[in-house]
Amino acid sequence: MSKIKLQKSNCIFFAPLHFCANKLVSQNFAFVWILFCLVLLANCKNETVNQSKFAPTREITDDLGRRVRLPERVTSAVSLAPNLTEITFAVGAGERLVGVTSFCDYPEEAKRIRRIGDTLTPNIENIIALKPQIVLVSTASQMENFTRTIDAQNIAYFVTNPNSLDDIYKTIYQIGEIFGTSDKAYQVVAELKKRVADVEARTASAADVKVFVQIDKNSLYTVGKESFMTDLIARAGGESLTKDVATAYPKISKETALALNPERIILSESDNNLEPNEVFANSPAMKKNKVFRIEADLLSRPGPRIVDGLERLARALHPESFE
Repeated sequence: MSKIKLQKSNCIFFAPLHFCANKLVSQNFAFVWILFCLVLLANCKNETVNQSKFAPTREITDDLGRRVRLPERVTSAVSLAPNLTEITFAVGAGERLVGVTSFCDYPEEAKRIRRIGDTLTPNIENIIALKPQIVLVSTASQMENFTRTIDAQNIAYFVTNPNSLDDIYKTIYQIGEIFGTSDKAYQVVAELKKRVADVEARTASAADVKVFVQIDKNSLYTVGKESFMTDLIARAGGESLTKDVATAYPKISKETALALNPERIILSESDNNLEPNEVFANSPAMKKNKVFRIEADLLSRPGPRIVDGLERLARALHPESFE
């Protein structure tokens, strides 16, 4: 009898549960089946992790000289600056942005991307929740407060720091390389260079004029040695009166401003910067009505639209060259 029972058990073990005549065998079968499924799922999960671990990666160097490791194809990114958002769209990768700042308002499509705070104080929890493969950063100072948190989450970040028009070209190339759209990036830069060359050719024979760029009326912030705006002024046929002042955007005293005596005043147009500071009342620029307002975004964002700003700047300084 034992032999017959053993044969029945063997047969029942491989049969569907509702055919089991022995309750104990059914329970054993269910237990083994569940264990089998758990092992299978664990193996699948481990295989996925291993595949992710050994997925192809590459490295790219940012403006701080850091080697940033990225996957072969970047499909999700967060931009912490309007210029980087504009560049990403320009190189054909705008749809890969999953988060941008509240100031990222160009192009129109950027307004539909999730906000992660403003440029200076982005919400780190929001960034982490989006699980980007990379965070695009405009300057090193932006990362000082949360670099360690980003590192702890194994989120790569790429820092840019353009101080000239050539540096802006470089940033466009870098963003194109990050997203694998280098061909488009080179096309964008080639078109920008063509427009810049036209401006330089038109203003080449014009005498340089002394320029003061006013960023804020009351505090007298301006552009200094490390600002790309200083380079733009030179290419437009001007000379920034604060070109040798340390840092990118220094604040000068009224006494210093009075001594500058500018021939042209450029206002980076914003709500708090619609008129020149009263200290310039007797300057040649005010006496000859040579005060020009240029949209702030075109002068402050080191991206593709900076050449729009250059063209307007050159027309303001040397209108005769564009007749």
